[in-house]
Amino acid sequence: MKKICNLCCLVLLATMACKGKQTVSLQENRAIADQTKPFTVNGRLKVVGTSLVNQQGQPIQLRGMSTHGLQYRGNCYNDQSLDLLINSWGADVLRISTYIQEGGYETKPEYFTQFVDELVEKCYQRGSYALIDWHMLHPGDPNANTAMAKTFFEHVSKKHASKGNVLYEICNEPNSDKYPVTWALIKNYAEQLIPVIRRNDPGSVIIVGTPEFASRPDQVIGNALTDQNVMYTMHFYAADKNKPDQDARMRFVQTALDGGIPVFVTEFGTQDGWGDGENDFVKSQQWLRFLAERKVSWINWNFSDSPRSGAAWKTGTCPNGPWTEDKLKDAGKWIRTQLSSPPDSWK
Repeated sequence: MKKICNLCCLVLLATMACKGKQTVSLQENRAIADQTKPFTVNGRLKVVGTSLVNQQGQPIQLRGMSTHGLQYRGNCYNDQSLDLLINSWGADVLRISTYIQEGGYETKPEYFTQFVDELVEKCYQRGSYALIDWHMLHPGDPNANTAMAKTFFEHVSKKHASKGNVLYEICNEPNSDKYPVTWALIKNYAEQLIPVIRRNDPGSVIIVGTPEFASRPDQVIGNALTDQNVMYTMHFYAADKNKPDQDARMRFVQTALDGGIPVFVTEFGTQDGWGDGENDFVKSQQWLRFLAERKVSWINWNFSDSPRSGAAWKTGTCPNGPWTEDKLKDAGKWIRTQLSSPPDSWK
C-alpha cells in the first residue's frame, strides 16, 4: 500500500511539473508575442525631419486600415474582427473614421465620442496604434466645424493622452464646391486646433489635411506649422483616372519630402476616387513600393462590408462573420497580403 501511495505521489508530482512547464511556456509565448506588437515595440512616436520615428529614434513605416464611417458600418468593429485585423493580418494602426456630417458626430456627439473611446481602448489592449480621424467631406472646409472639433479633440486628447498609442488627424479631405480650400485656410484651422490637443497631449503626432482632397503636401513647403510633431496628408486612389494622374501625385509626395515636409498617407484605395470600380493592383503596388522606399506610412480604405469594391469584406459579413477567406473581396485579399509582406520595417 505504501509503495502504491509513493508511486501515486511521484505521478502527481511529475504531472504538476509538466503543467508548471506548460504554464511557463504559455506565459513565455505570450510575452514573445507581445514584443512583436507595433505599439509595444515602438512606443510613443514622434516626427524627426521628414521621418516618423519610434522610441528608439528609428525611422519606421506604419501600415494599417481605416474603418468605414462609424455611422455606416459601425457593427464591423467587434473583438473578433479587430483580433483578426491586428493580430492575424498584422495591421499596425487602425484609423477610426469619425464622420462629422452625413449622419455622424453632429447628430449624436456623445454616442460617437464614446464609440471612438471604445475603439481606441481596443487598439491599446491589442498593442496597436489608433489614428483618430475627424472625417470631413461636406462641408470640406475644416473651418466650418471648428467649434465641434475643439470639443471633440479636447475630450479625446485628455482621455487618451497617457496611453501613447494615439495619433490625431484633425481634418480629413479639405475641399469645397464653392471656393478653393487653400493651405492658408487649412493652416488657420490647424493653428486653432493644435493648442487644444497640446494642452492635454504634448507629445503625440498630429496629422493635418492638405489642399485638393488631401493630395497636395507640397503646397505646405515654406509655410509649415510651427509645431514640430506634425505630419501632412496624402490621399490617393490608384485606379482614379482624373487629373493630376498617379505619377504626378507621387511627385507631389517627393517634392514635399525634398522640401522638408513629413507625409503620412492616411487613406488610399486600389479603385477609383469613390473607393469603387475595378482594382488597379499594378499601380497600387507601384505606390506601395514608392512609399516603402521612403518609409512613408499608409492606411487603406476600408475594413468593412460596404457594397463598394474598396471594402475588404463582402456585404453581410458584419457583424458576425464568419471572417473567412470566402467572405473577402479581391481588395480585401490583396491588402491582407500587403499588411504583412514584407515584414514591418522594425522587425
